[in-house]
Amino acid sequence: MALLEIKNLHARIAEDGTEILRGVDLTVNAGEVHAIMGPNGSGKSTLSYVLAGKEDYEVTEGEVLFNGENILEMGPDERAVAGMFLAFQYPIEIPGVATMTFLKAALNAQRKARGLGELPTPDFMKLVREKANKMNITPDMLKRPLNVGFSGGEKKRSEILQMELLEPTLCVLDETDSGLDIDALKVVSDGVNRLRSPERAMVVITHYQRLLDHIVPDIVHVLSAGRIVKTGGPELALELEKNGYADYIGEAA
Repeated sequence: MALLEIKNLHARIAEDGTEILRGVDLTVNAGEVHAIMGPNGSGKSTLSYVLAGKEDYEVTEGEVLFNGENILEMGPDERAVAGMFLAFQYPIEIPGVATMTFLKAALNAQRKARGLGELPTPDFMKLVREKANKMNITPDMLKRPLNVGFSGGEKKRSEILQMELLEPTLCVLDETDSGLDIDALKVVSDGVNRLRSPERAMVVITHYQRLLDHIVPDIVHVLSAGRIVKTGGPELALELEKNGYADYIGEAA
């Protein structure tokens, strides 16, 4: 079953009208992991921002269906409640809000929207500690304000913890390997791999093959100049690592 269907998606920067996405078509079925690769400026991050509902981008054509519903008509919070999760390249800092408080508010908001009661505090604490241990997240990190003073690796681990708690049906990871050393990359990848399931789909946006050594995709797409110009299996990522994107940049023009 198609969880995510992107049809002829065109999007531009709202402020100056620069067109970035020029007809993206993509279907992601439940249980699949898709990797989207491409050179800088190809539109990879723009695609993730449009999926998240970031206001700086304007969709001029096309549609995005998630579980058959048009998400372009939903606010970012409605998309999250529907089961979409976006892990950003640069997670934002929220001074004054403890990580634990943020996690509890996010989980309970999602439960409420789905008609479930709030999780009692002892159950919530147990759940978070269990998952945090697997992510090498210390109790001290959970007490600190969200992402404030966190290293790049700590921010990414914190995001994957959020993802594990919320159990979304669609996970979009935007260059989540950016700035990670090999140990942090392994912890983050293990967290992502624990979430792989027949009911869940993942879209992994990355510049490098090294992430795909840890999170092995089913399907790899090359995005260039705002559209997908090539689709293949995991071997396509290896080919790109070896030969670069030069072959595909011309195709998109």
